[in-house]
Amino acid sequence: MIVFDKLHVECVIGDITEQSDLDAVVNAANAQLQRGGGVAGAIHKAAGPELERACRPHAPIAPGEAVITDAFDLPNRYVVHALGPVYGKDKPEAKLLSLAYENALRQADYAGARSIAFPALSTGAFGYPMKPAAHIAAAAIARIARELESVRLIRFVLLDEMTRAIHEAAFQQAA
Repeated sequence: MIVFDKLHVECVIGDITEQSDLDAVVNAANAQLQRGGGVAGAIHKAAGPELERACRPHAPIAPGEAVITDAFDLPNRYVVHALGPVYGKDKPEAKLLSLAYENALRQADYAGARSIAFPALSTGAFGYPMKPAAHIAAAAIARIARELESVRLIRFVLLDEMTRAIHEAAFQQAA
């Protein structure tokens, strides 16, 4: 566990749709906030069709933006939908990725969430290299930690040990 001010960050291997002890989960969304592949597909499948209906009035969103909805059939109160940049296409990609993390945390904090789960935004189909993406996430969280009034726990839910270790190292370096 890494601590930034009053904010605790942990990195685990697991399924983001099964984080029943957390208030919110972050969807690695597409611009239309529709069911897709990867994290977005898993979250929409677990939440049920109401999630896509709840997203429609918020779409489209731009890279770096985030919106919040109820979580429906997920074991959480909220889903925060964050759109990271497509690597090599959306510029400036590092700034947009940082904004996606910061805006997702602001949405959760404003809703009163005390805990939130993140995937590694933009590192799947959007092609962002894992190490730089992890360092951007860590720097963004270190920057925003003092702003947050309700969020006290961030859990990065990752796919494998290598990805977990990369994120853990990035957070330790930023702390």
